[in-house]
Amino acid sequence: MTESAATAVQTGKAAAADLMRGLEDVLPGLRDIYKDLHAHPELSFQEVRTAGIVAEHLRASGWDVTEGLGGPEGVSGTGVVGVMRGGLNGAAEGPVILLRADMDALPVREETGLPYASTAIATEADGTEVPVMHACGHDVHVTCLLGATDLLAANRDAWGGTVVAVFQPAEEVGGAPHLIEDGFLERFPRPEVCLGQHVGPAPAGLVGTRPGAVMSACDTLRVRVFGRGGHGSMPEATIDPVVIAAAIVMRLQTIVSREIAASRSAVVTVGFLHAGTRANVIADEAELGVTVRTTTPAVRDKVLAAITRVVNAEAAASGAERMPEITPLDELPLLVNDQAATEVVLDAFRRLLGADRVFVLPSTLTGSEDFGHFGSVLGVPSVFWHFGGLDLADFSEQDILSLLEDGVPATLPSNHSPKFAPAIDPTLEVGVRLMLGAASAWLAGTAAAE
Repeated sequence: MTESAATAVQTGKAAAADLMRGLEDVLPGLRDIYKDLHAHPELSFQEVRTAGIVAEHLRASGWDVTEGLGGPEGVSGTGVVGVMRGGLNGAAEGPVILLRADMDALPVREETGLPYASTAIATEADGTEVPVMHACGHDVHVTCLLGATDLLAANRDAWGGTVVAVFQPAEEVGGAPHLIEDGFLERFPRPEVCLGQHVGPAPAGLVGTRPGAVMSACDTLRVRVFGRGGHGSMPEATIDPVVIAAAIVMRLQTIVSREIAASRSAVVTVGFLHAGTRANVIADEAELGVTVRTTTPAVRDKVLAAITRVVNAEAAASGAERMPEITPLDELPLLVNDQAATEVVLDAFRRLLGADRVFVLPSTLTGSEDFGHFGSVLGVPSVFWHFGGLDLADFSEQDILSLLEDGVPATLPSNHSPKFAPAIDPTLEVGVRLMLGAASAWLAGTAAAE
């Protein structure tokens, strides 16, 4: 690198406005991509079509692309990583940053009524056919990161450094570790910071995050309860696993309300209960799916121990001849934003959107994310933020004023709802701007440091 180029790279951070040159020109294409992705969702580790669209798009704009990453054992990977080095004054040296989007959808039947609504049916790993929908907004995330990569490529002369754009499979089931374990540290430059975002049920144009714990830890458990089956007319000759399971469901609700201090936070949810095939047959066993959200390691340990105690005690109380099986499935750690890096991102957002549209969240969100694996495994700071994706017209002025205290009005669909549908405009534009605004705080540029 020449001395003049080195001087240019070191004079300051990249100007966000320079990275966003041409945004209006790419928005029509992004809208088309979003509608296409929304209409063709794919389950976790099945994102073949989505990954192909992403890889083709990145190559077309000049990114160095690696495909087929992050599959669990016996499953082909669908992760895609693009790498580009900035061209500021011919210099590629400078900071390395990671930008991440997740690609998978959920087994939910869409009820939005949109002209581009999903009608997709897919097969789960166990052979079950399920409807599929982008009910969590990952189609927005992919589209916004593709928009950011388009503009980084088009405005390559405005920034120095290296960007690693990660399109991750299977966030809904904790896919990040699989991608990282697939040679990520050896294949790609190590970033100085990891940046990610999530669309949510708030007015489009608003963004919020917080330093420290920003999203809860999540544990998913499968519980098998064993009884003794028989005829529905002779329950005295059986040990009914449905009754045991029902008692477990109700008793689990007391863990948070009676064992966790009001100053702490936890959520225990039974997402499914399966048992039996006929009304007049008492089954041999029942299966429950339990998800746990916690915000501190101590609370997590306490809740998990209480679940084990409750499950075993209810089985024993019913005279079960075999104790239940409790199998841990997915585990997502507490997502923690780096203090200093988060302040940098918040400042960038305030300059970008205005201080009245940027919020510091008052507490840890009960939702969970596997994005934190990147920063923790790579040993670098990470920042994750949430931005609104719902039509501003759906919110009264009082709704917006009370958003942080009272949350989103219950009448509006939230993530994982069959009716969740982010407004295309201005959500996509805002998502692209946020990603580039945050990136600009680390990428080198000729603009004076702010």
